[in-house]
Amino acid sequence: MSEQKELTLEEIQNFEGKYPKQLWYLFLVEMWERFCFYGMRGVLAIFMVDQLFLSDKEANLKYGAIQAFVYAFTFVGGIFADKVLGFKRSLTFGAILMILGNALIAVSPHDFFYFGIALTIIGTGFFKPNISSMVGELYKEGDPRRDAGFGIFYSGINVGALLGGALCVWLGKEYNWSYAFLAAAIVMVIGLLVFLITKKYLGPIGNSPIAFLPKKTKLGRELLVYIGALISIPLIFIMIHNTRYTDIFMFIIGPLALFYFLYQTFSIKDRIIRQQLFAAMALILFSILFFAIFEQAGGSLALFANNNLHSDLLFFSIDPNVVNNGANSLFVIILSPLLGLLWLAMARKKVEPNMVIKFGLGFLFLGLAYYIFFSTRFFADESGKSSLGVFTLAYLAVTIGELCLSPIGLSMITKLSPRHLGGMMMGLWFLASAYGQYLAGILGAGMSTPDNNASLWDKLLAYTDGYYQLAIYSVIAGVILILLSPMIKKLMHGVK
Repeated sequence: MSEQKELTLEEIQNFEGKYPKQLWYLFLVEMWERFCFYGMRGVLAIFMVDQLFLSDKEANLKYGAIQAFVYAFTFVGGIFADKVLGFKRSLTFGAILMILGNALIAVSPHDFFYFGIALTIIGTGFFKPNISSMVGELYKEGDPRRDAGFGIFYSGINVGALLGGALCVWLGKEYNWSYAFLAAAIVMVIGLLVFLITKKYLGPIGNSPIAFLPKKTKLGRELLVYIGALISIPLIFIMIHNTRYTDIFMFIIGPLALFYFLYQTFSIKDRIIRQQLFAAMALILFSILFFAIFEQAGGSLALFANNNLHSDLLFFSIDPNVVNNGANSLFVIILSPLLGLLWLAMARKKVEPNMVIKFGLGFLFLGLAYYIFFSTRFFADESGKSSLGVFTLAYLAVTIGELCLSPIGLSMITKLSPRHLGGMMMGLWFLASAYGQYLAGILGAGMSTPDNNASLWDKLLAYTDGYYQLAIYSVIAGVILILLSPMIKKLMHGVK
């Protein structure tokens, strides 16, 4: 039997219909990876308070540090994929580390929590930006089907997030925390197997950029990347344990990343490409504030749900943390196609808002959501517990805001970036998320009461005061972004 010929990039990009078949394979891989990631994310703060006996403030800071490192490593992973490993090898390496990290925690959550988290952080860094970049390469430049493709891909993220977020919280709180982390490891094995079986259909997409080098030289460079990643495990362990080191790290990595971006941008001779990169950077910087507010979900909102909410929702009873960890994903799955149809209808009438206006609208809906979170204080009983229904309604507004920004952001990065900088720019997008996560932890810690023996009422007032402030910040950012939209749109040179 003759060996099957590798698909060419042209054959892949000249697909018929709305979606290329490779998109569905990447959808499945990402779905299981997001199950793993959001399953872990949903239990972090609760586990640290209930099982490691940290205060709310310490748990918020460590949550922010862990999530910040997860996204900061996507910047590093994106660069190494661009320059050495290629997307395919980077994704495989990252998946293996995520499996090992979650399996290690499952063996003994109390003893190996921080070691397992360090492995998971590095693994996600090598995995996450590269699968998004491969989705972008399925389309030719200017292909109008790209946004629809990222919309479907984003649905995959949220199907996995819904399943993982609900199941891991349920397993951990109702049965055993080992089961929660074991479930995350098992589904990551499934995701890796799906990728290994289907990667042949990606053709040259994600191949090593140094495949032309002599085999010995190529192997040496790849080994250096793998060794460097493993050497960083104890450093991450130390920085998570002591969040003051996280502060130092975040103060260093941001300026270095910005310098690298400027170096790469000014080395490009084409003025239009340079301006498009600056437009992308402007939106990336605004996204830091968005994610700082949005990502209270895994920190302060998780602890708020754990302590200050009743378990009654409509006509049934449900753990508030399952709602906190799953409502956003469920609403995304429901609303994403509806919002897509709305944009298409507006486009036909030539009234669809541009990408920058959508970013601004995302902030305005986020502001509305946090005002609703603030308003839960008006529905609280004498014990300091409030309505789960009002809390869930706030997540509806959160989701609309997210859908105006995040999936469009992924598509925007691939549209505004030249191919040879695709991994770096995707990494910068996730590095902005890292700073958002870092700030989310600081903001959440600032809302928590300093007294560990504070009443539920005191905690309710402290957290909802903080949500009111975040609502104000969101609205101000949204207005500023809408006012700046003509200038940013000009830098984009027709990219929509």
